[in-house]
Amino acid sequence: MKRWNATIISWMIIILFLVLLFYVYNEWNGEHHLYMDEEAPLPDGLHPLVEENKNKLIEIAASHGIEVIITQGFRSFEQQDSLYEQGRTKPGDIITNAQGGQSYHNYGLAIDYALRSTNGDIIWDIHYDGNNNGQSDWFEVADIAKELGFDWGGDWSNFKDYPHLQMTFGLSLNQLQRGMRPPNN
Repeated sequence: MKRWNATIISWMIIILFLVLLFYVYNEWNGEHHLYMDEEAPLPDGLHPLVEENKNKLIEIAASHGIEVIITQGFRSFEQQDSLYEQGRTKPGDIITNAQGGQSYHNYGLAIDYALRSTNGDIIWDIHYDGNNNGQSDWFEVADIAKELGFDWGGDWSNFKDYPHLQMTFGLSLNQLQRGMRPPNN
């Protein structure tokens, strides 16, 4: 009987090892809907789901009497570097701490927004209540965005980036820099 139990335990260990080996192999080969090849191409626009949810955000906000203006979407590494230089080697205020490759914008996974006021101005006033419902339009938009799956920069603890929305798909910037990409479906 003891020999029979030892045989079963041995086979269970072998099966567990094979399952683990299969999992690791598939992770390394990107089978879990992530492109893990270090040669994965960089995107040239917003990820399809980010684009779709950006459009939903604009529509839902409009139904609440809020006009959302998307001020930034995809940015190339070169565009990011140019923004990074502002306030450092170029005139103007510093507007980003991220160089090329250090922003979710560079991977088509982030957008920035502003609001259009009732008089037609584009504003970044987080206290503005243009639809007169007693709530900040800015925060209403952030709440809608979070319901759509965006992470909001206004929730960050290290610094607040109120115009920023991103969908990370669980990927860190380090993983994106190494070539991992979210699925396009």
